[in-house]
Amino acid sequence: MAQSNQSTGHTTSICDISTIRGPFELPELPYPLEALEPYVSRETLELHHGKHHAAYVEKLNELLADHELKEESLEEIIRCSDGALFNNAAQVWNHTFFWNCLTPNARQKPQGPFASAIDRTFGSFEKFKEEFSERAIALFGSGYVWLCQSPEGELELTSCSNAHNPLTKNLENPILTLDVWEHAYYVDYRNERKKFVEAFWNIVNWDFAEANFRTH
Repeated sequence: MAQSNQSTGHTTSICDISTIRGPFELPELPYPLEALEPYVSRETLELHHGKHHAAYVEKLNELLADHELKEESLEEIIRCSDGALFNNAAQVWNHTFFWNCLTPNARQKPQGPFASAIDRTFGSFEKFKEEFSERAIALFGSGYVWLCQSPEGELELTSCSNAHNPLTKNLENPILTLDVWEHAYYVDYRNERKKFVEAFWNIVNWDFAEANFRTH
């Protein structure tokens, strides 16, 4: 499955993830396990990637073994399924996307046309961070907050519960996400999700977000 490549500097696009077909494999992280410390610990990545993400991959392959969708792309499986198959396919996609939203070599803010679009939509980068953070802290239970583009190219924030993602919402283009399931932060921050959200801004992969942004 697609991923950022440390040696080449390649940035994964959502097309890389979405067109992959099974049997699916757990992707390697695009950085060493300890690379995101002190914001995300090695222990968290060992559990979140090595256990949770791996379990979704294993269960997805099991569910697809004799399923009519077994030859379809991961994106198509997400769009055409429900129940356990949808949950596991979407979580494989969501986690792969999320790992690429993080980097140990983060810039403070985005640049270029994407940065300009954020300013136009939210008023400023700081206001965007504030609104994104508020959504992440307030999201009840488990899920993700996504920065997306509408089919018309407008930026918007979307909160999704559990495994849901923008692929199920009017073909929105995902740009950036934050996983706020408890297993994403409980080892490091216990029940203080707010601290995890604050830490997130120190490790955002703006190169990945900029690559996902589509100019119209």
